[in-house]
Amino acid sequence: MYHSFLLTPPYRCSLRATFCILLLGTTVAFPAVAQPPATSQPSATSSSPAVAQETPSPAAAQLRWRSMWDGKNLGKWQLADQEEFAEHGKVRVEQGNLVMERGYPATGVRWSGPFPRSNYEMEFEAKRTDGGDFFCGLTFPVGDASLTLILGGWGGWAVGLSLIDGEYAIDNETCTVVQFQEDRWYVVRLRVTDRLVKVWIDGKLLIHLETEGKELIISDRMEPCLPLGMATWYTTGVARKIRYRELEAK
Repeated sequence: MYHSFLLTPPYRCSLRATFCILLLGTTVAFPAVAQPPATSQPSATSSSPAVAQETPSPAAAQLRWRSMWDGKNLGKWQLADQEEFAEHGKVRVEQGNLVMERGYPATGVRWSGPFPRSNYEMEFEAKRTDGGDFFCGLTFPVGDASLTLILGGWGGWAVGLSLIDGEYAIDNETCTVVQFQEDRWYVVRLRVTDRLVKVWIDGKLLIHLETEGKELIISDRMEPCLPLGMATWYTTGVARKIRYRELEAK
């Protein structure tokens, strides 16, 4: 069932989304592999030659990471419990992981600690353990604006940023199809600068958005997660190893 909040008025699906659905069998696929040790990152291959691979510059690699998750308690993560999150699922710490159980429709947490609005990277690992919609909706600041990174929305396969010039992830230029596997960890890295938003999954660059001249907003359904938060939609999602670092402004 397609629960994602695209399916509210005006009930439309773009040609881009339709094309992605038709090509589902040839889009980004991460092969089934044994789970790596906790200190390593899972590797991934792609069936699409258009997917680029990029590693941090030496200068970026030297900047200090700040942990946002100790694996013991929620810490500075607070439960989102308003509006679409009123009938949230249980949020708990299990085996060092942040578990957000299926909500009706949403379950999520909001970060209450300090966090930059631009020139930063954020990295975490996430997976879906139940459900068929997005297992991570990361709402994050982009200067004075905000966006939401959707992982596995619209039936479980869509990746993209909502909203750009009024269009949801499924309809805009950031839409990518990923064949997510249940109960498999994915390493997600987000980079926000004054002019760009980039997203990698397992080291593959999937989103490269030039933000200049674009209207960046979030759905009002994700407002309880502002300014920074994680959410799931009719789905149980798990996250761990959450951290960020500030980048030098260019």
